[in-house]
Amino acid sequence: MGSEKQKRSSNRPKRGMRAPANEPCEPILARNEDIARAFDDIADIYELERDNPFRVRAYRNAARVLRGLTVEVGEMLRQGEKLDELPGIGEDLAGQIAEMARSGRSSKLEELAAAVPRLALELMRLPNVGPKRAMRLCDELRARSLDDVRRAARAGKVRSLSGFGAKFEQALLHSLAAADLKKERRFKLASVQGYADAALAHLARAPGFEKAEIAGSFRRRKETVGDLDVIVAARRGQLVIDWFTRFPEIEKVVSAGTTRATVTLHSGLQIDVRVVPQESYGAALVYFTGSKAHNIALRRLAQTQDLKINEYGVFRGDRAIAGETEASVYAAVGLPMIEPELREDQGEIEAAASGALPALVRLSDIRGDLHAHTSETDGANTLEELAQAAKERGLRYIAVTDHSRRLAFAHGLDENRLLAQIDRIDAFNDTHAGVEVLKGIEVDILENGALDLPDATLARLDLVIGAVHSQFGLSREKQTERILRAMERPHFSILAHPTGRLLLERDAYEVDMTCVIRAAKARGCFLELNAHPDRLDLSDVHCRMAKAEGVLVSVNTDAHRIQDLANLRFGVSQARRGWLEKDDILNTRSLSTVRKLLKATM
Repeated sequence: MGSEKQKRSSNRPKRGMRAPANEPCEPILARNEDIARAFDDIADIYELERDNPFRVRAYRNAARVLRGLTVEVGEMLRQGEKLDELPGIGEDLAGQIAEMARSGRSSKLEELAAAVPRLALELMRLPNVGPKRAMRLCDELRARSLDDVRRAARAGKVRSLSGFGAKFEQALLHSLAAADLKKERRFKLASVQGYADAALAHLARAPGFEKAEIAGSFRRRKETVGDLDVIVAARRGQLVIDWFTRFPEIEKVVSAGTTRATVTLHSGLQIDVRVVPQESYGAALVYFTGSKAHNIALRRLAQTQDLKINEYGVFRGDRAIAGETEASVYAAVGLPMIEPELREDQGEIEAAASGALPALVRLSDIRGDLHAHTSETDGANTLEELAQAAKERGLRYIAVTDHSRRLAFAHGLDENRLLAQIDRIDAFNDTHAGVEVLKGIEVDILENGALDLPDATLARLDLVIGAVHSQFGLSREKQTERILRAMERPHFSILAHPTGRLLLERDAYEVDMTCVIRAAKARGCFLELNAHPDRLDLSDVHCRMAKAEGVLVSVNTDAHRIQDLANLRFGVSQARRGWLEKDDILNTRSLSTVRKLLKATM
């Protein structure tokens, strides 16, 4: 580890500036997302080796727990908290987490990775390539890279392998082509939140620091981001840059000047810092928040008024007339402030000019969560613990929507277990005040459009969430027909994660969302915006489509542990990108109103 520290140190400019006493003495060298990715890799390797499936599941669950935490485990260690008290984290896993947080490396992963081909792990991340097939492709094709596999598939060598065939070969080529398009490293929005917070906290202690904010796609709250752009207001840029390049999580300083620096972190995330004077801070935020298309449209508007907009301000000739705040930049061209989430050149400038900008929903507007799981199926917490956590977060109601029997791996509920849960929820509501627990189920939509439980049982519930968890490869026509049939069932309230996507992992299945949204309008049911950072499904485009059709959207966490309730903020960000206002969202309403709306679907 000493050589790694020396390497990082040698990449930092030598400015002769000493770290002050409050510089962290034990930096966090791996954040929750870094550790979760390492655990996913370990689970993949165990799958390749056909190890005990319970061990595989333990690492998968641990990765999910880490991604759901609202505090970095490195901070927990600093506070003396015990990691083995986290759900599903035993003494061994807690030790591995602590090792990574403190050293930036995993000796377990290094040991295991030395014994398996890296190519096999890369192949496993492609759709429909499991561990057995991945190893066979490596061994029987004698392939060492994805390019080797691609060449073999193009030559028809994959279909000649026993049990593969021409159909798989074509699907493999398609997956490889899609992987090429995604080579630019992207990070899920939630996974970079910790890095953003840490970078800002570090900069806040810089000499001469005034204020700072993350710009770019992160500020526009896009589902994934490529890097972080940080805008800092300060008079002495050199001091700020010197300070920033001492950020403990830096792996390499790519460049460092008097007012800007580019660095990469251990995770591979790039951070660009730009220091500007206070009078240019707002203009720099507008410019570097983007999007590029929005900035171009804004500059064109300025040109019609003989003005010039750039990262330094708004100018009439050589005279600066605005730039200290973002509001002043927009006001200079006759517009009200446009929220960052809207800046995609999707009609926001025209809406601002005509006074038609939406009053975007806020996190404080959300009164309840209509999709959450308990330990009765694959959740980590009991009904009582979930309700208490919802109450502490200020929610007025929460729906327990455990999985139905079709999801056997999640220990889904059959009729008898669901009826018993209904009784427990009624008893809980009779004896507890402050938060109401609604009775629900996340029921599987079968391939023929039927629901996984009988109507007579579903009729006992407050709401029914229908979800597609299988047969993602159906044609657009068949997948759409499947969902429409399910929505026509007499007890169907909300369509969960409507396109089935997993960001950076699985593309949305083929479905005609225009048809689905219009059917929801006709049927009187609702669409979910799943706030889990891996999903954020609905997309912003589909949110706008739902809004245009008058279909209410329910922003739900799909919580599998109480920490997941914090993900509501990511769902609200996505709703704002989709131009949604408070009245466009189902669960901004009071409990009595929500009950009436849900009852109408049952």
